[in-house]
Amino acid sequence: MAKVVSNMAGNLWKLLVKVGDQVEEGQDVAILESMKMEIPIATEVSGTVKEIVKNEGDFVDEAEVLLELE
Repeated sequence: MAKVVSNMAGNLWKLLVKVGDQVEEGQDVAILESMKMEIPIATEVSGTVKEIVKNEGDFVDEAEVLLELE
């Protein structure tokens, strides 16, 4: 099982996938908002979204798990 983590602290502004979606390596799966900038978060592996750990609007720290892939 692979995990997609945030690369910086910020608010989870938007999720671009839902449970059951197929994702490809390099695909943007979420967008963080930090200091009025939108930062896309991409997955490093291909797979299926198994679980979404954080919700839109949640504050996340650097390296915090956003979602899990299988």
